[in-house]
Amino acid sequence: MSVPGMSSLLIVTAVDAEREALLRGLPAAARSRVVIVAGGVGSVAVAAATAHELARQSFRCVVSAGIGGAFLDAAKIGDVLAADRIIAADLGAEDGEGGFLSLDDLGFGTCVHAARRIEGDGFVRGDLLTVSTATGAAERAEVLRARYPAAVGEAMEGYGVAVAADRFGLPAAEIRAVSNAIGPRDRAAWRIGEALAALAEAAPLIVEGLS
Repeated sequence: MSVPGMSSLLIVTAVDAEREALLRGLPAAARSRVVIVAGGVGSVAVAAATAHELARQSFRCVVSAGIGGAFLDAAKIGDVLAADRIIAADLGAEDGEGGFLSLDDLGFGTCVHAARRIEGDGFVRGDLLTVSTATGAAERAEVLRARYPAAVGEAMEGYGVAVAADRFGLPAAEIRAVSNAIGPRDRAAWRIGEALAALAEAAPLIVEGLS
């Protein structure tokens, strides 16, 4: 447990299994400087949890971390993805002609946050997409891949963490250990245990890469 006011890094996961994996991998020497919380599933839940923690004590950086899907032309199961940009991929409006208008297109804000770079090797780098509904069909995967060609993966929380961090004037990073391919929903093919093990191994890389 970190002492209030003494931590430098806040890591926000969706669920306890992700939090526990990171705690297993976190070096003992870093435990006094890192707070890890499970904030819930989806952007709204983690934005609220992140803001709550940032209001309680000071940090220098916030990380959205957990497992997620990957475009398999970019990464494989067990890889760890690191965001160059954090993008709310489905936050916007349909244009009435089968297209999509982002918040940026609509003039209502931005769907894109530049991510704090986590230095070091061992990451597959690219844009990470935040979605409200996880992709479950090949057609949807193709649409996202065409719309965001630099994307390497998707999850459901990164953008919420980034928005909350930005409100407090802090940088945000995102990492995802790959548990499944983005595309047709096939629970039998998911490798959650393997992804959680990769997430645990990434814990010291996160601390070192943001030091």
